[in-house]
Amino acid sequence: MTQAYYSAVLDHPMDEVWSLIRDFNNYPAYIDGVSESVIEDDKRGDEVGAIRRFCYRGNWIRQRLVDHSDRQHTLTYAGLEALPYPQDDGSRAGSQAPAPTRYQGTMHLRPIIEGDRTLIEWSVALDTEPADADRWQALFGSWIPDWTDSLARTLARVSPRSR
Repeated sequence: MTQAYYSAVLDHPMDEVWSLIRDFNNYPAYIDGVSESVIEDDKRGDEVGAIRRFCYRGNWIRQRLVDHSDRQHTLTYAGLEALPYPQDDGSRAGSQAPAPTRYQGTMHLRPIIEGDRTLIEWSVALDTEPADADRWQALFGSWIPDWTDSLARTLARVSPRSR
């Protein structure tokens, strides 16, 4: 088991950030590359056990909402199928791709009082083959900042503070 972790400061109040990410089905609204998302079985986007099926860069992925807390401003999701390693990650030609991995991600928001901003912590625990752990960690270590930057750009577009 290995973990990828990233934290950043968002120049927006925590309630504003949480209102955007708290709905598990809202991925297309703030993650570039997600073109569609559907919650299966008529569950709500904040209902633990809800399954979202979304298209990210042409690939369909299913995840279950494992934990959700409006009080703690946290949500945790788990991939339902092992995630295959992308073929276009820039690795050297001829190198064998890592085995697919199981994963569980957590997004946690904390208030920053000075400036009414938000600390976002985003971590993904990866259940990989030991020989593949470094490559999976590096990949998620590049993806999570991209996703966080996408969230920040969305907030800049939709925030009353930005107008």
